[in-house]
Amino acid sequence: MRVRCVGGILRDEAGRLLMVRRRNPPGEGLWSIPGGRVEPGEDDPAAVARELKEETGLDVVAGTKIGTVERPGPGGVVYEVHDYAATVADGTGGTLRAGDDASDVRWIPPDELRELPVTPGLLDALTLWGLL
Repeated sequence: MRVRCVGGILRDEAGRLLMVRRRNPPGEGLWSIPGGRVEPGEDDPAAVARELKEETGLDVVAGTKIGTVERPGPGGVVYEVHDYAATVADGTGGTLRAGDDASDVRWIPPDELRELPVTPGLLDALTLWGLL
């Protein structure tokens, strides 16, 4: 079974990436791009906005699709993750806080990201996409 998921890639003015530490499997305790499953009837941009609000507290707008990765899950599930560039929404923005299935959220410089425990394949994908 394939499960469509999205992620939102945000950078701040200092070039740091917004990352979450996953609270639940898969990837519990590992750092990753914030995101999650697309709900029935939801398009990718709406899913990016909802998932990032839930995980980071920020109101975001999805932009250009950056890339797609596939990750194995339990019971033969394949997570098909479509990652989009995203920006904090003008005006509202929200307040950065870990929520939903994130145990921590923070802006991380790319060089420090290489020193943290991250989800499998994350550094390879970010490097391939020119983000590291």
